[in-house]
Amino acid sequence: MGSVRMKPNILVTGTPGTGKTTTCSLLADDPNLNLRHINLGELVKQKNLHNGWDDEFECYILNEDLVNDELAGMMDEGGNIVDYHSCDFFPERWVDCVAVLQTDNSILYDRLTNSIFQGLHGTKAPK
Repeated sequence: MGSVRMKPNILVTGTPGTGKTTTCSLLADDPNLNLRHINLGELVKQKNLHNGWDDEFECYILNEDLVNDELAGMMDEGGNIVDYHSCDFFPERWVDCVAVLQTDNSILYDRLTNSIFQGLHGTKAPK
């Protein structure tokens, strides 16, 4: 039998724009919880845990093996809140709780439109 983690690992997942990063950041900032926020999208970019750029989808091509190798020690230790839009490649033994965030489509549309517009123009989209 493996050792028991003293602190849980939590995976927060959902469609882009549902508030995963905001939720994880708020939880990680709570000193009573003592959780480490792992924004997987940022980690993939910082540590080059990808197989290059996909021009069609305008995103990095995730290398699941590299990601799992990078996370192994942290996840075995526990106390992580992982922020990512998918959950199917993580070993089940790593995750103690999964939270799937959802948002009403009309709200989500506005968020994503503003996010894309802001990325292109540096300001919010006009109403």
